[in-house]
Amino acid sequence: MALYLGVMSGTSLDGLDIALIDQGTRTQLLGTFYLSMPADLRADLLALCSPGPDELVRAALAEQQWVRLAAQGIDSLLKQQRIQPTLVRAIGSHGQTIRHHPAQGITIQIGNPALLAECTGISVVSDFRRRDLAAGGQGAPLVPAFHQALFADDSIHRAILNVGGFSNLTLIEPGQPVFGFDCGPGNVLLDAWIQRQQGLEFDRNGDWAASGKVQAGLLKALLGDPFFLTQGPKSTGRELFNMAWLEQQLAGLPAMAPADIQATLLELTARSIVDSLQKARSRTDELLVCGGGAHNQALMTRLAELLPASKVATTETYGIPPDWIEAMAFAWLAHCCLEGIPANRPSVTGAQGPRILGAIYPA
Repeated sequence: MALYLGVMSGTSLDGLDIALIDQGTRTQLLGTFYLSMPADLRADLLALCSPGPDELVRAALAEQQWVRLAAQGIDSLLKQQRIQPTLVRAIGSHGQTIRHHPAQGITIQIGNPALLAECTGISVVSDFRRRDLAAGGQGAPLVPAFHQALFADDSIHRAILNVGGFSNLTLIEPGQPVFGFDCGPGNVLLDAWIQRQQGLEFDRNGDWAASGKVQAGLLKALLGDPFFLTQGPKSTGRELFNMAWLEQQLAGLPAMAPADIQATLLELTARSIVDSLQKARSRTDELLVCGGGAHNQALMTRLAELLPASKVATTETYGIPPDWIEAMAFAWLAHCCLEGIPANRPSVTGAQGPRILGAIYPA
């Protein structure tokens, strides 16, 4: 057995996903563990996504708290699976992204891998994005290589859609290099709007969005952002799509019911995905959805309506739970690093060539 752990903390800032895999001839998911993000840590991490005072110290303190939470989850998962830490070859830790400005050559993930190695007694592979960025790439998305390893097919034109805080697509075609890119906001604006209006963390099943009516004028303004007019390679984050951006789009428009704004934000997510998919290629046999957005039934229904010629389903269709794909991916990326396997895809990120990703912190 070749055991690896993957730790993923995404832009939604809702919690940490931890996956244990056996990386043999194929990737096998052995166990999972989820930890909710403590409210104070979530607030600290969210604040670090924007400029503020004493950022270096605040980031160092926040990442220590993040690491201790991750170490707690790793310990719980290994005890659950009755596996000794010494049997795990490495942890692939994504860390928490607090800034992503690829045009300036900047991507910052905090997560103190040295401390994580000390806390767990397991070697850690981290800092996956900056080598691709150094090679002229976007540093994101990195998961398409793993999607390709899981879902490549000799005859099916397949797209894998991850909907977390932001949405990204992986396009897999027989005999062609994998292609992928960020599409735009996934859950980030939907979550922020319902938190402001109703104090809820997220719109369960998309029920609130489904109760509203899409506002054509607002949707046109949202889709008019230059990001949606460009094609991949491209990536994005909270630096662009945030509540200040939404408020700017709402300014000057007639007052709207909050539920109608939520409905329009869901339509923005669906339309930005489908528009970018159809611009990138003419045929998609299957769209497989993973990430938290796979549980948003209103979004899944809308994607199916916009793609009548495609089968729209979650990755569960192929036995892989949609909530754990990204954590599995970073466990797989750790395996690639230790084995000297290039894991970026220049066709996805725009890097000058294949690169071995990650920095190793031995136990």
